Formats: sequence, structure tokens, C-alpha cells
Amino acid sequence: MLAAVYAVVLVLLLVAAIRPRRRRRLPPGPAFRPEEPIERRLTRGLTAWAVGTAAIVLTLTGFSYAVDRDILALGHRAELTIEVTAKQWWWQVRYDDPVPNRSFETANEIRLPVGVPVRVVLKAQDVIHSFWVPNLHGKTDLIPGRVNETVIVADREGRYRGQCAEFCGFQHANMALDVVAMPRDQFEAWRESQLAPAVAPSDERSREGQRVFLTSACVMCHTVRGTTAASRVGPDLTHVAARPSIAAGTLPYSKGNLAGWIADPQRIKPGSQMPVVGLSADQLQSVLAYLDGLK
Repeated sequence: MLAAVYAVVLVLLLVAAIRPRRRRRLPPGPAFRPEEPIERRLTRGLTAWAVGTAAIVLTLTGFSYAVDRDILALGHRAELTIEVTAKQWWWQVRYDDPVPNRSFETANEIRLPVGVPVRVVLKAQDVIHSFWVPNLHGKTDLIPGRVNETVIVADREGRYRGQCAEFCGFQHANMALDVVAMPRDQFEAWRESQLAPAVAPSDERSREGQRVFLTSACVMCHTVRGTTAASRVGPDLTHVAARPSIAAGTLPYSKGNLAGWIADPQRIKPGSQMPVVGLSADQLQSVLAYLDGLK
């Protein structure tokens, strides 16, 4: 409707601009002699235009109210609550549950059951960000010191891209979010797998990688559930190898990309909070073997 009103206005402006003006001599007498038929037509036209504009505005207001009411009703019917905290430049995602030990965290990824209203609690740690999944919902800001909420529903299964839509610093463009909508049974199976602790290393190379991980600077930032690594500065890595991307959508997940990210994160994502750990080549290969097993 807004597009139609805009088009009508443009057409009228165009007509006024190109319509030739009729030149005629003014008759002697007062400079402004009222012409009753023209005055009446103008009055009726302006009145109709004002009434039509008011009707359009009131109609749009009614539609907006109805949509807002429906969204609010969805929030009351939400079966799942997700807390999303935006940071420079990645997304911390927490799946809340009334039973505390059934809550868990992931990063840069949201999975949803199809057709289920999901309440999303939005927070920001540092600067203003904006949560935006274009195919599912509009934009909602995340503001430090405030808590905003929205509700999203995926009507069909598939993979959707989310993005920070508010300039938040140097790597704003590389702050993406993978959103996957799946059937309810697949979602429940995924949730159970996320609740499990990290898989124990199964070979000597992976065990050495776990030892290096737990005795290096890695534990100062990351959590791997089931181990002594329990920091919350960076993403939870308990199931990192099962995620479709690393560095908030900057690179698709692969062992090679993970190696490049660990070895020199500033080359891949300049300004990010990920430091260079300074592992030797052999230590790096061991850590890669360990992390690649965390599915």
C-alpha cells in the first residue's frame, strides 16, 4: 500500500512538471478574481485527498497494531527460550531450560524446530549491535545495559543467514550467524548431543592436543565441557567441529581453515579479540586433531 501511495505521488509530480502551462492575458481588474467553479472543484479535491490520506494512515495503523498483537501473542506461546549476547565480533548463544543442567551454550549458530515460536532474549556486551535474520524476522537492536526480546518462527526447514545490522566496529561485516531450522525430532536429537560433554580423545595425537590445549593460553578464553577449560571470554568449543563455520561466519569450518585461524587470527579477522597463541607446528597439529574431534 505504501508503494502505491508513493507511486501516485510521483506520477502527480511528474504530470505537474511536464504539463505545459497555458499562457493567457489577465483581464483588467483585481489581480485575484475568485472563480467559483474552480474554487469548488479544488476544495472538493483537497477534501477528498485529505480524507483518503487519513483513511490510509488509519488503515496502516490498524494493520500495525494487529501485527504487533500477533507477535506479542507468539511470545506467550514460545516453547523455547534462547539468550543471544552480541560481542565484538561474534554471537554467544545460550539455550535456557527450567532444569539448569539442561541449559547449554554454543556460538555463532542457532538451531530451531520448525513451526515452534522461539523467544529470543537479546543482550550486548560492548557496543550496540543488531540481530537480523532477514528471512525470519526484522531487526532488533542489542544495547549494552538493556535487554530486548523478539520472537521468531521458522515456517519451513532450511538454512538462513543472520547478520549484525548495526555498525559495531572494524569487523562488523564479519559478524554473521548461521540459523538452521529443522524438524522437531532432529532438533531434539541435536539438543541432546549438545548437552553431552566433549568427546574424550581417542588416539595419542588427540590426547596430546588436549594436553597442549589445557596447558596453554587457550584455557584463558574458552570452555570445553568435561575438561578443566571453563573460561567464558571466547566461544564455547565443546562441539566446535559440528558447526558450519568459524570466526562468526568468516570461514566455513574445515581443518585447514581452523589451522589458519589458530595460527594467525589477525590475518583472517584483523582487530578480533583472538590472540596469537604461539604454538609450534607440532603442537598446532596436535591441537587441530583434538578440536576436530569435538563434534
